[in-house]
Amino acid sequence: MKRSRIALSVLASATLALGACSAGSLGSSDDEGGGGKVTLSFLTDNQPETVKIAEGLAKDFTAKNPDITVKVETRPQGTEGDNIVKTRLSTGDMTDVFQYNSGSLFQALAPSKNLTAVDGFTDRLDENFAKTVTFEDKVYGAPFGNFMAGAILYNKDVYAKLGLQVPKTWDEFMANNAKIKASGVDPVIQTYGETWTSQLFILGDYHNVEAAEPGWADKYTKNQAKYATSPPARAGFEHLQQVHDAGYINKDFASAKLTDGLTKLATGQGAQYPILSAMLSQLIADNPGTENKIGLFAIPGSDTAKNGLTVWSPSAVYLPSSTTGDKAEAAKKFLDFVAGPDGCASQAAASQPTGPFAVKGCKVPDTVPQAVKDMQAYIDQPGASSLALEFLSPVKGPALEQICVEVGSGIRKADAGAKLYDEDVKKQAQQLGLSGW
Repeated sequence: MKRSRIALSVLASATLALGACSAGSLGSSDDEGGGGKVTLSFLTDNQPETVKIAEGLAKDFTAKNPDITVKVETRPQGTEGDNIVKTRLSTGDMTDVFQYNSGSLFQALAPSKNLTAVDGFTDRLDENFAKTVTFEDKVYGAPFGNFMAGAILYNKDVYAKLGLQVPKTWDEFMANNAKIKASGVDPVIQTYGETWTSQLFILGDYHNVEAAEPGWADKYTKNQAKYATSPPARAGFEHLQQVHDAGYINKDFASAKLTDGLTKLATGQGAQYPILSAMLSQLIADNPGTENKIGLFAIPGSDTAKNGLTVWSPSAVYLPSSTTGDKAEAAKKFLDFVAGPDGCASQAAASQPTGPFAVKGCKVPDTVPQAVKDMQAYIDQPGASSLALEFLSPVKGPALEQICVEVGSGIRKADAGAKLYDEDVKKQAQQLGLSGW
């Protein structure tokens, strides 16, 4: 739920100057519906792709609703941007609609006080996304962007050459690794030169944990379940140890960085890379022509019937309670547009999707990379995807990536790593003031 260290490491770009969001910049002579026209201000973060999508939505919505104009404004990312959003909400100075995180950061906005609940389109929302914008059984947001997955990217040429099938269990995955190693290719790519990349066998495995122990996240938050004593949760640490001990990872795993890993995968030096699906954009940019050579599959668990993908929810567009009257009605129309097929098409035209949409019936274009199409198949299948743990629990210890590096390097055994991480999260849970800790 809380945007995790891993997501921050991957997705945050350099903070730019705050643009056009002072109180004096929000006014317009026709703001209150004079002449039958309404102007909506729309605040987003200043990440370039975010701005492109927001401006595309504004343009396309106005084309269908000529009496409503949407003007995009920007704010910084990270902590500075979070503070701006919270301050403007608390002072009643928020724009008419705004884009912000889903999950625990959304919960921290005091939705029942600062936001207006929405309806009309909620039945179109993907179940996973809806959970991340719901507070006290009311839905508050429309999805902005795409799902991201914690999964395994794989080289389809290597798989085809060796006659391998996508594994649905860990045993099948390890059997594939043995055949890949025998062919002279590194089976599993690891890049501990950037420590955040070490976490995917843990974070991307949560679908399997939830499938084996439904409700595990709630117990975990209440200090009633632990990694060290829960076999499904401990499995991620065990998988890190197993691929290292079997000699299935690249020799330069300790120093290799993300770009090295992506290149190894693209060129077939390595067959599989556990990583965030958002890294597809960089892989393709650095290795043109690989759009359809790289596939994606969920991190395998123990049960073929419960095989599924762990996903990170997109952000959302919200309606602050300070928006009233004609503007509120116009804003509701805008959110309905964003959460519908026209909104999906607008976003896809502005920026090539890097994952499935969180709106039922919205399919990614045929032009997206093969790995994105592979993700869509999991989203389309009932029960084949689950939210990452961070959307279900605020508890995440800061030392996870270092512990994963130790286990994945053979420095620390899996059970010891799981126990150490349980101690790490205890400190963080106590700082949050959670009951039971």
